[in-house]
Amino acid sequence: MKFGAQLIAVAIVTLIGTIILFSSAYTVQETEQVIITQFGRPVGTATNSGLHFKLPFIQEINSFEKRILPWDGDAIEMPTKDKTYVIVDAFGRWRIKDPLKYFEKLRDSRGAESRLDDILGSEILSAVASHELIEVIRTTKDRVPLKDDTPNTTTNIGVLYSIERGRSLVEQDIEAAARPKLADFGIELLDVRFKRINYNETVRREIYQRMITERQRIAKEFRSEGEEKAAEILGNMKKDLQEIESEAYKDIQKIRGDADAEAADIYSGAYNQSPESIEFYNFMKTMEAYKAMLTNDTTLVLSTDSDLFKFFKGPEAQLK
Repeated sequence: MKFGAQLIAVAIVTLIGTIILFSSAYTVQETEQVIITQFGRPVGTATNSGLHFKLPFIQEINSFEKRILPWDGDAIEMPTKDKTYVIVDAFGRWRIKDPLKYFEKLRDSRGAESRLDDILGSEILSAVASHELIEVIRTTKDRVPLKDDTPNTTTNIGVLYSIERGRSLVEQDIEAAARPKLADFGIELLDVRFKRINYNETVRREIYQRMITERQRIAKEFRSEGEEKAAEILGNMKKDLQEIESEAYKDIQKIRGDADAEAADIYSGAYNQSPESIEFYNFMKTMEAYKAMLTNDTTLVLSTDSDLFKFFKGPEAQLK
């Protein structure tokens, strides 16, 4: 019986020792760092991976990530320096550099996320409000804004503001301003980036309307230039047509005059061969004159001695 009691005592001691050993031993993974607390107060840290020990029952371990952690902020509407309201969606990366300070001021990841939202959101708002819209959109200041030179016009259509700093430097400003504030909480800020920048719905409609207005103005200038060119071409065409018609009329009159002169020479040669032929020529021309002048609506008041009436006086008058 005595041996059995001793065996039971040894088993109990061994069990208690095992429990104490398991309660005091803990392991730290390569991706972790540990804060040891006693009655809620931090009393030590363990940042190296491996097996570690603590006081059993009265001390507890609090594990935190050693790896780089993401921060994905909410999309926030804010104004730029030129009073254009945009919706900015940003993200960043951070890690716990001082776990003791982190635990004392933030306790857990929920507190860290809340502090990151406050500090980074405030710095992003301040940076965006201090720069023109193009500064937070364009990647670097070395990229020259383009101008729409499609229309041949003197108006500044499509001209963008010059870039003084650029998006990358604005992001660096946000990071530089937020890093010392987060360092007070044991957080090392690695970088901050703009993920997306959108116009709000009202500004988007205004931008689209301005684009439509500019395109309509360009189209109007094209039409105006086309109408001016068409009027110039039409005027030159009419001028050329008048010159062609004038030259043609001059040629017609010259040809007609030459023809009349040649006909007169032919008539003169044909009717100038004898006194009878000359008299017959005069008679024929007078008959043609009668036909041209004497119509139903013609009234002539002439003296009877006029040569026009000599063929109405009889054959004796014609010989005089």
